[in-house]
Amino acid sequence: MTEYGAYMGKVLMIDLRTHAVSEYPWTDEDRHRTVGGKVMAGDILLRHIRPGMTAYDEDNWIVITTGPLTGTGAPSTSRFNISTISPLTGLITSSNSGGDFGLMLKRCGYDGCIITGKSETPVHIEISEDEVLFHDASELWGLEVTPTQEALPKGHGANLVIGPAGENKVLYAAVMSGERAHGRGGVGAVFGDKKIKAITAKGFKHPTIVDEEGFRKLTRKWSKTLRNHALTGRQVPQLGTAGLVTPMQARNILATKNFNRGQFDGFDKVSGETLAETRLLRNSGCTTCVIQCTRRCEVDGKDVKGPELEILGLMGPNLLNDDLDAIIRWNYLIDEMGMDTISTAGTIAFAMELNEKGMWDSGLEFGKIDNIDQMIHDIAHREGKGDILADGSKRMADKFGGEEFAINVKGMELSAYEPRATFGQGLGYAVSNRGGCHLNAGYLVFAEGLGLDVNGLRPLGKGQLAIMFQNLMEAISAAGSCLFTSYAVFPSFVFDRPNHPITKVVNWIMPYLAPVLFALNYIYPLLQMQLFLIPHSSAIHKASGMKCTLGDFLVAGDRGWNTERAANIILGQKPGADTLPKRLTTEPQEPGTGKVVPLKAMLRAFNANRGWINGVPTRLKLKTLGIKVPKGTEKLFPGGIF
Repeated sequence: MTEYGAYMGKVLMIDLRTHAVSEYPWTDEDRHRTVGGKVMAGDILLRHIRPGMTAYDEDNWIVITTGPLTGTGAPSTSRFNISTISPLTGLITSSNSGGDFGLMLKRCGYDGCIITGKSETPVHIEISEDEVLFHDASELWGLEVTPTQEALPKGHGANLVIGPAGENKVLYAAVMSGERAHGRGGVGAVFGDKKIKAITAKGFKHPTIVDEEGFRKLTRKWSKTLRNHALTGRQVPQLGTAGLVTPMQARNILATKNFNRGQFDGFDKVSGETLAETRLLRNSGCTTCVIQCTRRCEVDGKDVKGPELEILGLMGPNLLNDDLDAIIRWNYLIDEMGMDTISTAGTIAFAMELNEKGMWDSGLEFGKIDNIDQMIHDIAHREGKGDILADGSKRMADKFGGEEFAINVKGMELSAYEPRATFGQGLGYAVSNRGGCHLNAGYLVFAEGLGLDVNGLRPLGKGQLAIMFQNLMEAISAAGSCLFTSYAVFPSFVFDRPNHPITKVVNWIMPYLAPVLFALNYIYPLLQMQLFLIPHSSAIHKASGMKCTLGDFLVAGDRGWNTERAANIILGQKPGADTLPKRLTTEPQEPGTGKVVPLKAMLRAFNANRGWINGVPTRLKLKTLGIKVPKGTEKLFPGGIF
């Protein structure tokens, strides 16, 4: 139980082997240290994992977590997290979505759910306020995502399901919540390995709000800020993330032909503007979200979730394809198969280049799209050559060669931002705990041209800026908030008036703030204040009654980042693993910009500011954050002061 509001006070634990149901011990001290969400999940996994543990071990846990703001009605707070060991990377993966399952899990009285063991037969787990039931799901096995959801008994509430990709353990299989995907890292394959076809949850409990008047006043003001902001109130609702295609093209950031180039001649045919003008049916969004960024499009007469930036870029320019209707169809098909769109697209692009270079006859060619539908099906069902693509680009490179142009980090394919024109984003990819992820990277591309206008072709200050962005985004995710709310951390003025002298000064001065950011990284606990530009911490305090200042909030983000890294070291990540494919560090963009990602220089600053040695946290850093590693693993971490 808990003395705090906002939290439900219980973490459910389910053993698939014995069908035993229990409560995982989680204290108010734990709540204060981790806040919730992925930081909470990382802490739970760090306590449990051991060297040599793999994704498909029976003892690999699936940890589903909510944040304290989930279910409170605060704007854009229906997010929830799934963490486990990734079959794609062998490291910790955390995957976040805005489906309704997290809200309903909390209404059942739980802040999280831990699933252990394996089922011998397909299972549907039903969670309610009073009990957990196990149903045979053999008749659902083999169904795609929507037929699975439609076949579940009515009245069982929100659901998590897998499609054929999860059943066949495609290494980048997703778990779907409605139309929302927990895509990155292969959490769907872990569900499939444990024979979990579906989990449903339905309850009617609501979290207590300690300071109701103060909380409602804050959230009304917060909602107004988001609605009136240049990004969250105009650009994102009007165009979604698809609106980034055009500025990415202008800045050589749009990944093209398996990251050979940063621009695509046919970009306008797959842009957010074209999507909005010619294919958009309407907008929609997650529960409690004031931004409503989702594009609704038509596929085979059905109103479905439309494509966002990642699939537009990676299944468009990165394949030399300008057919928008095909991308809309593939977006739907990949979701129905239950796969991560980013890794699916990145793996297909790599297979195309292998074919072009005569290294493997994949049957896939740049600019040729008539066999992509079939390949998506074959990947999900592990049929024919799709069985090879189902293991991702890193393992394909191990088999056929081409490691230098297999565009992944730690085994996870990169998202659509070409880092040779945005050096900070390149650094973020390299150091990201879960692999080639733009969000876990810190999304520094936002500062380097897709929001602010910090020079993307200078390494100065990027290590320190990356840490600041990473810690903030980690904390926002832990709260249960959408990361789009981080856009409004920067005043709307700097986006409305990009040529104003004040805006230009902000963009110019940010890289030179490195010493300030270095100091800030060590004085978080002293920031005993609230800042409305970052309202999440104040909202947590008013909703829960728990002490949560701006400093507490940022420390939790720092703690989350270091917790996941410590877990990865225990799972086998070696010093020096924070790298990029050689294409990005040694080959200039075609037709030749003369620029490559200067990774080594930025890594030195990043490691020094993180308190790491060659990518490994020091024991001093872990101790400072109160992170305890399992007994016997201390020797994996260097001592002393970085």
